[in-house]
Amino acid sequence: MKKGQKGHNKVLLIFSIVVVLLLSVLTAGCGSDAADEENSLSKEELPPLKVGLMPAVDSAPALLAEKNGYFEELGLDVELQIFNNPQDRQSALQTHNIDGTITDLIAVAVNLDGGFDIKATTTTNGVFPVLMKEGAEQKKEIKVGMMEVSVTNFLIDEWLGDDYIIEKVYINDIPARLAAIVSGELDMGLFPEPMASMGELSGLIKRNYEPEDGICPDVLVFTGKALSEKENAIELFHEAYNKAVDEINENPQLARDILMEKMPNLNPEIKDKMMLPEYTKVFLPENGYIEKIIQWTSEVMQKELQVSADDLVERKFIEE
Repeated sequence: MKKGQKGHNKVLLIFSIVVVLLLSVLTAGCGSDAADEENSLSKEELPPLKVGLMPAVDSAPALLAEKNGYFEELGLDVELQIFNNPQDRQSALQTHNIDGTITDLIAVAVNLDGGFDIKATTTTNGVFPVLMKEGAEQKKEIKVGMMEVSVTNFLIDEWLGDDYIIEKVYINDIPARLAAIVSGELDMGLFPEPMASMGELSGLIKRNYEPEDGICPDVLVFTGKALSEKENAIELFHEAYNKAVDEINENPQLARDILMEKMPNLNPEIKDKMMLPEYTKVFLPENGYIEKIIQWTSEVMQKELQVSADDLVERKFIEE
């Protein structure tokens, strides 16, 4: 081979190496950009969640998850809103100003039968003591305050229906219901903790009953729209919820602390008086229990609800 040709081949070899190196750098750069873009998109795919809570002990896991940053750790943007009036909560849910809320299976059945698509994703752990005036237990006929289509009505029937002749008085607003008992307008009423302990400070007697099936009908629900559009975010919400439940069960004082911090207008004296439940991870009852709820609700509504147990729940977020 001639000397000039050898030199020419050497130049071509060097040129080829340079081209390969440049392509490698460019490819790596593109891969990095693609990964960054994919990570960015994955974050954008988690839409914000707005969840309604009530001034009740079953709000503690969600409140603790927010305070301890469990939602943020999972890339979630969660806004928690506390409602004192169930009607305001219902309005916010139906107008999609919130994606989900704590309510009860009775309300879920009525909503679905009425054409509004919501599903329960987990039970929550409510505690509902009965507040009463002195001497009310000795009466045979009593006036009891509650919500009409709600867990309060269901539990009053379950707990007191065999022992008393009950005149039901429907007062949705919790403070107004409490004031009616204090004033003597009502003999008894059912209230969520810690509002029940607030009533106890007013001189009322607090009695606690256990649900017959060991299950509180309270549930966390999300709208069909939210379940369709925000499934991944809702799944992570439940993951954070479970983490908070574990922490509370290790140290129940955390539930008292977060409730006193976040619930409005609570007297510090009730902190150690409020009754706490045993908090459970994401869970839904068997269909038999749900059918019992549907049947009771049909009797109260005086109409046959056109829903089944499977219609009321979404079980995909329960850990296996």
